Amino acid sequence: MDEETEPPEQTEQTEQAEQPATGSVVCARCGTTAEGDAVPVTWLSSVEDGRRLHFCESCARLHIRAIESRLDSLWW
Repeated sequence: MDEETEPPEQTEQTEQAEQPATGSVVCARCGTTAEGDAVPVTWLSSVEDGRRLHFCESCARLHIRAIESRLDSLWW
């Protein structure tokens, strides 16, 4: 008896595509505003609880050990 097995249903995962920054970009830690409307290359981007957060170069350098340990920004 040859039974055909159907592949498991694939759930549609709607991944949020990275959207270009609109307006000014603000550091989620200290409130520093970036010049222009794009995220500077030297800034850190993080996704926490489904929200994209940006951190300025100063905050990223100050908290690099916590960032590398993958601690949420609430812990720093």
